[in-house]
Amino acid sequence: MLILHKNNNINGLMDADAIIIGAGACGLMCAVQAGYLGRRVILLEKNEQPGAKILISGGGRCNYTNLFATDEQFISGNKHFVKSAFTQWTVADTISFFETYGINGREKTLGQLFPESNNARDIVAVFTSLCEDLGQQLICGVSITDIDILEDGFAVKYDKGPKSRILKAPKLVIATGGLPIPKMGATDFALRFARKQGLKIAETAPALVPLTITGKEEDWYARLSGNSVFCRVSNEHIAFEENILFTHWGLSGPAILQISSYWKRGEVFNIDLLPGQNITALLEEERKQNGKSLLSTFFNHLYPKKFTDAMARFLPVEKQVASLTRAEMEQIAQIIHQFKVKPAGDKGYDKAEVMRGGIDTSELSSKTLECKKIPGLYFGGECVDVTGWLGGYNFQWAWASGFVIADNL
Repeated sequence: MLILHKNNNINGLMDADAIIIGAGACGLMCAVQAGYLGRRVILLEKNEQPGAKILISGGGRCNYTNLFATDEQFISGNKHFVKSAFTQWTVADTISFFETYGINGREKTLGQLFPESNNARDIVAVFTSLCEDLGQQLICGVSITDIDILEDGFAVKYDKGPKSRILKAPKLVIATGGLPIPKMGATDFALRFARKQGLKIAETAPALVPLTITGKEEDWYARLSGNSVFCRVSNEHIAFEENILFTHWGLSGPAILQISSYWKRGEVFNIDLLPGQNITALLEEERKQNGKSLLSTFFNHLYPKKFTDAMARFLPVEKQVASLTRAEMEQIAQIIHQFKVKPAGDKGYDKAEVMRGGIDTSELSSKTLECKKIPGLYFGGECVDVTGWLGGYNFQWAWASGFVIADNL
């Protein structure tokens, strides 16, 4: 249990200016920003401590934003929906906010920003300290049992241990996240509540998730387990150039996680195993310089030996480069630059970074994130149909949506 400051200032029959359900990235930012504006909130969290997903992100290091984040890196039923929020709260605002409280960013790769300390706990500590300083009440270890919509606001009933309590406020914020990582406390709370109110839900699915291979191909992938190769992974929608990781059950690694958000069951995507280079031109040069070398020897200069050995299933790796036929050269180019993958499925919400889909954006104001049908009700963060790329983008959406909601409470 964690209680940071008890709010004894009751406005009339209301316990606070707003109740925020979910003390993740969005809820914490919303509470802090509301405090800056003089609004008193009560923040309710299911887990025994706030920021559970922040604490495990980036292997406990927390990739808290991306220097290149724009609306272009997000999937949503309305591709323009995030523009307003990202105008109101920019990447520069995120960086400045954390720098103000001693968190200096260090860029790793592709614009990914981590705290110099490499400790996600420092990120959470900023918010818990500010909540206490600003007089925002944070109550952890609670179970929401009911929400009533009143004429003048909302009544939230929750249990904490054997005791039940009802809180009332004119505004209610739902920031309970999505479905990934149930062991960290993830639930479908936001989706169930939205459906109960008759709100539309965009179809949900695991995103930024490893993909599985089954059937006769499974053994081939298992043989390569542990090998990582820099590739270009693409489908008809998009392409990503990063590492892929072979596992005993399929594929993972940054490029696979990225493409998974754009993949649907039954679809095929391509892997270019040598992006930015032309395998045919390289082989022609090898033919001139060292034509008697084996194709396997040539491949060993490009890939791990284990990968070369596995390619024997598709290519004549024990043949001399000089003796390769035109048909074999074409086959090599096809395999290396257009390797086809048809996953059987994904590893599900247990291994997914985020959820795709959620509260349909047509139900919310893009400027305020207030529910159009229920005044005073707001949804933010992962429970909304806004899904970012891997690499800090989803945190940027969480911070931005938290700020926007707070500014309109």
